[in-house]
Amino acid sequence: MQSKIIIKDFNFYFGDKQVIKNLNLTIEANSILSVFGPANSGISTLLRSLNRLIDLKPDARHEGEILLNGESIFGPDCIVTDLRRKVGMVFDIPTPLPMSIFDNISYGPRRSGVKSKARLLEIVESALTTAALWDEVKDRLKLPAGSLSGGQQQRLCVARVLALDPEVILLDRPCSGLDPISTAKIEEALTQLKSRLTVVLAPHNTQQAVRISDRVAFMLKGDLIEEGVCATVFSTPKDKRTSDYITGRFG
Repeated sequence: MQSKIIIKDFNFYFGDKQVIKNLNLTIEANSILSVFGPANSGISTLLRSLNRLIDLKPDARHEGEILLNGESIFGPDCIVTDLRRKVGMVFDIPTPLPMSIFDNISYGPRRSGVKSKARLLEIVESALTTAALWDEVKDRLKLPAGSLSGGQQQRLCVARVLALDPEVILLDRPCSGLDPISTAKIEEALTQLKSRLTVVLAPHNTQQAVRISDRVAFMLKGDLIEEGVCATVFSTPKDKRTSDYITGRFG
């Protein structure tokens, strides 16, 4: 398969503390990669590095390279706002904007210059449909987004990213506070999404990684321990630390 993101000899620091250690990883296009591991393994930092959200942290610095479509995201020609449109982020806690459902989804396209009401409605419907939310909200688009349930708000946040037509979507434990039904709807939406973009996920648990991932990567204390096809890593892990974590011996 074609490579979407290539990470080369990547190290990341907050001040003197090293959070990611000499990481090398290739993320395939049109696939779901789950990066899992215990707390303080550098997973959230890795995700935020992929669209340079981590730049907002004080004392943050990196070594090495990250390529998107063969181009460095740290290069002088990289426009960070364009990068963050191409590589969208969804966090663990839903963060709808204090406005209507419709305006939440149309906000990004409007900022990007879309003026036509018909085109905005088309974008909103498409994004909400892909996020498995359209049928639930199509008759109340003018209501505040805050009136939605937690699971609906999380799918709204997915739709808000999709409205910008990204190439990659990053999700940092997006189902951590959701019930099983809401979790299943988000997982279904992500499975369908990979036909048109690349998904990088920090899963809620290893069971979620098994359910929806094409490939998985296990990180521990900033090190990439093991990476490979999901079924292979979970059935016959090469590293004892991977096996111990999967079987619950630690973490």
